Amino acid sequence: MPSPQSSLAALGAGPRSTLAELFAADPARVEDFTHDLGGIRFDFSKTHLTREAVAGVGTEDYYDALARLFAGEVVNPTEGRAAEHPAERGFGSPDAVALAAQRRARMRGLIDAIEAGAFGDITGILHIGIGGSALGPALLVDALGRNERRYRTEILSNIDGQAVDEALGRLDPATTLVAIASKTFTTAETLRNAEAALAWLQEAGVEDPYGRLIALTAAPDKAIEFGIDETRVLAFAPSVGGRYSLWSAIGFPAALALGTDAFEALLDGAAMVDEHVAEAPAEANVPLLAALADLTYTQGHGAATRAVFAYDERLRLLPSYLQQLVMESNGKSVRLDGSAVEGTTSAILWGGTGTDAQHAVFQLLHQGTHLVPVEFIAVAEGNDEQDPAHHRELLLNCFAQGAALMTGRSSDDPHRNYPGNRPSTTILLDELDPSALGTLLAFYEHRTFAEAVLLGINPFDQFGVELGKDMARAIDDPDTRAAFDPSTRALIEKAGL
Repeated sequence: MPSPQSSLAALGAGPRSTLAELFAADPARVEDFTHDLGGIRFDFSKTHLTREAVAGVGTEDYYDALARLFAGEVVNPTEGRAAEHPAERGFGSPDAVALAAQRRARMRGLIDAIEAGAFGDITGILHIGIGGSALGPALLVDALGRNERRYRTEILSNIDGQAVDEALGRLDPATTLVAIASKTFTTAETLRNAEAALAWLQEAGVEDPYGRLIALTAAPDKAIEFGIDETRVLAFAPSVGGRYSLWSAIGFPAALALGTDAFEALLDGAAMVDEHVAEAPAEANVPLLAALADLTYTQGHGAATRAVFAYDERLRLLPSYLQQLVMESNGKSVRLDGSAVEGTTSAILWGGTGTDAQHAVFQLLHQGTHLVPVEFIAVAEGNDEQDPAHHRELLLNCFAQGAALMTGRSSDDPHRNYPGNRPSTTILLDELDPSALGTLLAFYEHRTFAEAVLLGINPFDQFGVELGKDMARAIDDPDTRAAFDPSTRALIEKAGL
């Protein structure tokens, strides 16, 4: 089998023109590398992508894998599964799409019952999960529910008792529902926190604490064994991975807090990207172009990291969400056939919110020794009650940083010299509504998938996550603890465990 990386050679081949030289040589560069999709502008012109490099990368395997993804075929061979998250928004095998729609109708029915008072006076929901079972719902509610949230929503993921105290302290047990989100319904941290929530309800005198529980899971039988009535179990397919699951029943707290119409609009925005990647040629396929830009730097320039900065407070949780999506998916070192990957796979993703980040990490981006491709995300239309000058200045800062990274500034004083030629992508939303957020998140999913296919790796398993869980169980057993290294044993002893 030829190495997938060999088809990526075009991305780093030839003389390395600076960004300024690329713009000077091609008056149509902005037009060629800027694309609008679903009310979002994606500007890749300040990357080192060229038309020749894009044309030189073989994409047949990508489009074949995309067709298999949408057909519900096995694209996760290490676990023998399909990856059917697109079916949640209408793209997949007919059976998977129909079943997802039925389950969504069931979720809508439960929300209607809550709103109609079937659970009494409900003012809040405690959503318990971890990883994709928490990061997605938290992002949706925080981004879209600033002004229109119908229920107080707390997302609890950390097993740290301090996090539990804080989440419970912001809710009234007499009027709170508890959603337990776990694909397998065996996740240790989630079940431990669920037990704490049950105790909280019981101690507050709630007459039927189990009657306040709702399960979001791909293992309904396990939820029923836990004590949750079947009528309050919202299922999703085992072939929907955790970090791809916000479109499924895992999105229940967002659908409850924002309304089912908003949730449907979110799915519609994502479906627009599914349709786009299925039809667009390589040179206009927005997630594929983004993946090629990523690989230009990891494969062709040796960049180890990628930075994402959201110039909108409503998207402050996006970098954390993307960290799991990108690094859990593509943080691999072997190809689908088990052979070693050549070069770098996933970049280490990090970031924050601007303009805060400008006064923290941008010094390194402008004058440091690391090559860090930067991604700016902004929203043209603000949604606050302040003088419009606030949003204007926010956007001007965002655009200025991209320009400054590219052009730099020469100085005879080396301490005040900015080399420039530092790449960035800008993603500009017209407005931040459910449809646009669905489009944005599906773009990142497809970008991650495209990058994985081009590298020849599996983005849908995450066996590395299991190692730490296995070790945590073993370390708690005196019979197996002795096998651990002296440092670990000493730390256990020092902590009194």
